[in-house]
Amino acid sequence: MEKQLTVLLADDNKMFRQSVQVLLATFGAVRICWEACNGEEAIALAAEHSPDIVLLDINMSPVNGFEATRKILRQNPAIKIIGFSMHTGASYCQNLMRLGARGYLSKDSSPAEIRMAITEVASGGKYISKNIQGNL
Repeated sequence: MEKQLTVLLADDNKMFRQSVQVLLATFGAVRICWEACNGEEAIALAAEHSPDIVLLDINMSPVNGFEATRKILRQNPAIKIIGFSMHTGASYCQNLMRLGARGYLSKDSSPAEIRMAITEVASGGKYISKNIQGNL
């Protein structure tokens, strides 16, 4: 990851957003440029700014991560989405990936795994959290 990656972080939990922002600041080439507290805001911010990556919580309202993924990618298929969820069941991951997401992380993923996912997705690959891979 040579160039600075721009990231939109969407999660309805402010403490989680702040924690991820602090964590990503240590990665150097990754910068959270925009924050959204729900899927509706994420869709609008993605349309306006075209971030490289969207880190997207699945369980938000009024628009959840599945619907936000569908709408963001309809507006701009070049945006790479990595879903974040406390749900480690196969169906959540499979549904999000079917919609076009490039990655899926458990909310208890380690900082090293988050970095690995961002690196892999930014370079055109896909990434599924280790603790979810066994459920697929």
